[in-house]
Amino acid sequence: MSLKAFLSFRFIFGALLLAIFFAVYWQYFSYQRFLSEPLKIDRNAQVIVKKGQGLSSLAKELTQKKIISNYYYLRLYCYLNPERSKLKLGEYLLDESDTPVSLMEKISKGKVIQYPFTIVEGANSFQILNKLAEESKLEQDWGESEADLLNKLSIKHDKLEGWLFPDTYYYTKGASALALLKQANQKMNNVLNELWQNRSEGLPYESAYEALIMASIIEKETGIASERDMIAGVFVRRLQKNMRLQTDPTVIYGIGPEFDGDITYKHLRTPTAYNTYVIRGLPPTPIAMPGKEAIHAALNPAGGEWLYFVATGDGGHKFSETLEEHNKAVKAYLNRLKSSN
Repeated sequence: MSLKAFLSFRFIFGALLLAIFFAVYWQYFSYQRFLSEPLKIDRNAQVIVKKGQGLSSLAKELTQKKIISNYYYLRLYCYLNPERSKLKLGEYLLDESDTPVSLMEKISKGKVIQYPFTIVEGANSFQILNKLAEESKLEQDWGESEADLLNKLSIKHDKLEGWLFPDTYYYTKGASALALLKQANQKMNNVLNELWQNRSEGLPYESAYEALIMASIIEKETGIASERDMIAGVFVRRLQKNMRLQTDPTVIYGIGPEFDGDITYKHLRTPTAYNTYVIRGLPPTPIAMPGKEAIHAALNPAGGEWLYFVATGDGGHKFSETLEEHNKAVKAYLNRLKSSN
């Protein structure tokens, strides 16, 4: 080979190596930029990993939707990081700051969207089951009737009332509504059993269930934390003296969905199993879902001699020891109502 040909060969070979170097460098730079670039998404965008979906299918879908810019780079990243290739099905909420790396981290770790379902203190079973039925992302597998649900929850009573603990529970798309109710029921059992074991002495309850009934009444009577044990004390003393409880929330519960918000004298005199102006003792079941504080109050009532209470008009109650004092408090309350109208 002549010197001229040799030099020409070296030049071409060097140029080729340089071209390969720059091509590799550009690919590396482009790959690194891909990994750190934000996803091309709208606010609150979602990615759904379907059952049986593999990495190739997901990468293709993300590319077609223009969420990521390069199908092969995503495949390469997961090949170099095999733990990111293990996809977990579900819904994933994307953030505007997400990158291909953070997206695959979410999907491989199963950081799916969690939906809240809240049972509020004082809600009744009818309200809760109606609200649950509106949760379109839940599998509505709890049954076709309350009796069916009671059987599935192994509740040995005639009604669901009182047996779901007020709290916020989280679920994922396609989760079981029955499983959510079981969680709420188990929490109520745990809280009730714990507080029952640490109850005050001399209470007029034959079982923890009767305490739950009392707690539900207390829950409906006041939303003021400092009054719960005082109201519990009034009701406990009335039971001990064989006095009627005479509490409006039980009457309203006995009327049912037909109640229009206005309790009348006729309502107070109409016998139902829940009308504590007519019956003595506790109603047959709870009238709502009580929270932990109401259950604690029912099992640890305040001492004292109060036997009556009436609303003051400002959210609180006036407590009285005698009927004469109570009648004066009622008159004062009615006068305040008249003056405010």
